[in-house]
Amino acid sequence: MNEVKIGEILLPGDRSEQESKAQKVRRRFWPTLKRAVRQVPFSRDLVAAYYCAMDPATPLRTRGILLGALAYFVMPFDVLPDVLAMVGFSDDIAVLTAAFAAISGQIKENHYDKADTALGEEGLAA
Repeated sequence: MNEVKIGEILLPGDRSEQESKAQKVRRRFWPTLKRAVRQVPFSRDLVAAYYCAMDPATPLRTRGILLGALAYFVMPFDVLPDVLAMVGFSDDIAVLTAAFAAISGQIKENHYDKADTALGEEGLAA
C-alpha cells in the first residue's frame, strides 16, 4: 500500500466529514472487529482508538486521523477485500499502524480501560 494513499485516508477532514465517518464507524466497528480479531495483532489498541475517536475531549486533528483509519477498517471494500483469509486485513493494519504513529500518545488510559471492559464483554479478550 503506497504512502500517498495512506496519507489521503488519514486526512483529518472537517467536522462534517468527521461526523459522517463517525456514524459509519459506530455502525460497523464491532461486527468488523469480531471478524478481524484473530488477524489484527493489536485489537486492544484498535478498540482504545475507537473510544479515543468517539471521545469529545480528543483533539479534532487526532479524532479525524483515527476516524479516517477506523472508517477504512470498517469499509467492506478496500484495497484488499477483508474476506480474503490471512491477507484481507493487512492493508487495514498498515493504515491503522500509520494512524497510531501519527497520533502517538493521544490514546489515554481511560480509553484503554474502556477497551478492556468492552473486549471482555464482547468475549474477545485474549
